[in-house]
Amino acid sequence: MSSQIIAILVLGGMFAVATVLPINIGILALVASFVVGTLVFGLEDKEIFEGFPVSLFITVVGVTYLFSVAKLNGTIDLLVQGGIRLVRGRASLVPWVLFAVAGTLTALGTFTPAAVALLVPIGMSFAFTYRISPLMIGMMVICGAHAGAFSPMAVSGALVYGIVAKSGLAVSHAALFFASLGFNLLLAAGTYVLLRRRGEESFVGESDGVPTGGGAPAPTGGGVATAVEPRTIAVTWHQRATLTALVVLVVGALAFHLQIGFLALAAGAVLALFDRANLGKAVDGISWPTILLVAGMVTYVGVLEHSGTIDWVAHGAVGLGAPLLVALVLCIVVGVTSAFASSTAILTATIPMAIPLLLTGSLPVAGVVAAMAISTTIVDVSPFSTNGALVLANARGVDRNRFYRQVISYTCVIVALGPVAAWAALVLPGSF
Repeated sequence: MSSQIIAILVLGGMFAVATVLPINIGILALVASFVVGTLVFGLEDKEIFEGFPVSLFITVVGVTYLFSVAKLNGTIDLLVQGGIRLVRGRASLVPWVLFAVAGTLTALGTFTPAAVALLVPIGMSFAFTYRISPLMIGMMVICGAHAGAFSPMAVSGALVYGIVAKSGLAVSHAALFFASLGFNLLLAAGTYVLLRRRGEESFVGESDGVPTGGGAPAPTGGGVATAVEPRTIAVTWHQRATLTALVVLVVGALAFHLQIGFLALAAGAVLALFDRANLGKAVDGISWPTILLVAGMVTYVGVLEHSGTIDWVAHGAVGLGAPLLVALVLCIVVGVTSAFASSTAILTATIPMAIPLLLTGSLPVAGVVAAMAISTTIVDVSPFSTNGALVLANARGVDRNRFYRQVISYTCVIVALGPVAAWAALVLPGSF
């Protein structure tokens, strides 16, 4: 049995154990990283540590810490009420507002995780307060971020255009952008329809911030607030300082491309120092179980990448022969792999593998590139990616294990159907 097959079997075994037993899969993944890395692939400790997602760790810690401070001083509640006023009390429109804002941010050049990191905490607080499905809110923010991710100004868009251009091929900017926009718009619509009435059942116990009296949500049907009345809140100087810090965070991340995790940590630390009563409580808001889970899984996938297992799988797909089948397998492979690894890295590594296939002229270039790009990014709803991890980390008032299973279930559906749907919609019609 080859070492690559052993590594893949170990990955499957970890999921099986974590499904049956209440153990954080991140612990299993960290142990497996060293066992498989050293005994199967002969890697040194330094090579294994290279896979540890330092940037992701800082991002999740920083964002959850800052918004923990904002929650404690009442700023999150203030933002939620502002959102209610923005949509004139129609809570059902808030997910679409978040979708549109996320898409606009990424289309203008914001890195997708940065846009998600800015919007998910606010969206999750809104979901908690007004009993809207946190899964639906989180996934729609991610869909929105992906919808704008392949504009000519976006990071992912520029990356894909550059890779294809080097091969002598050409892909229309508009074709790739609108393919991603349309696909994610349909995915968001489906998510909204299927999950919008599953709000109340997502939460456990009594909410510690649900308004009562005139400001309470008016649930209908499945317990989702459809009409809410914003409360009048007296704004404190702590809240003004926090709002200023959030503006600085947005400007620093969007205009100067500074690491959002470090900015969030710095802002949270300064704000916490001026709020002595809650200084010690803010750290409790950091989602350590999520960080352990994601860091462990990404480290293990780093071992697979370093050992060539990912390339082994991808080259095996290219070697199948039939162009249509190869395109389908490539979409599936990049989708499954990207659910556990950086979508940017996967795009960089796998799109060049499809170039020889595209040069034959047997398949539509724009269709294959768009299908692979979409397949790589839509699976970032996975809790092992930055976007999915932020949703998991910022969910409030939920049973963490249950919500994790919900995110995993949603991810499995996307991984199983998304790449096939992208291939069927974008590659198949152009091959005849």
